[in-house]
Amino acid sequence: MRSGAQELVILRDIDLEVTRGEALSVVGASGSGKSTLLALLAGLDTPSEGRVELDGQDLFALDEDARAALRGRAVGFVFQSFQLLPALTALENAMLPLELSGKGDPEKAAREMLARVGLAERLQHYPRQLSGGEQQRVALARAFVARPKLLLADEPTGSLDAESGEAVIRLLFELNRESGTTLVLVTHDESLAKRCGRSLRLAAGRIG
Repeated sequence: MRSGAQELVILRDIDLEVTRGEALSVVGASGSGKSTLLALLAGLDTPSEGRVELDGQDLFALDEDARAALRGRAVGFVFQSFQLLPALTALENAMLPLELSGKGDPEKAAREMLARVGLAERLQHYPRQLSGGEQQRVALARAFVARPKLLLADEPTGSLDAESGEAVIRLLFELNRESGTTLVLVTHDESLAKRCGRSLRLAAGRIG
């Protein structure tokens, strides 16, 4: 992966396989390429060379519409900054992946998932009316509501205090086990990384 006119190399010689149902952490300092790696795994960024396969599909043999459709079917995301839509309620944010993919009964599934994360009484609240921990729980509900095969988590506790962060992480791992989802979690937190079944270290764009 390169960036800019000077062809800055962000990642190099990455050879990584994540097996179905695995929980993998990728540890590294800021600027080591962790977020870029997640973007490549999801097909959001395009590598300058190499290939990425998701659920048996070569992502970059597909056009952008097909990649987006595959992400909608197979991938959930949890971000450090929550990435909730401010004009939508908690319920509407959690419904969004199912509405976009045309799956099932979006409202029923979103209500059930929000109840699962302890927010049954907060369905009609907007993100600005929720604490950071509550916003991240809405983000977890949104990520898991479509039963993704792969969950990509980018510093999911980075914006939370220690107590809220611990509650969110416990919930993330519980939902991951219940759903049988493959988890790739990037973090600089060594103790969090050790809670995954396997951990890799990324430094200067290489896996060590």
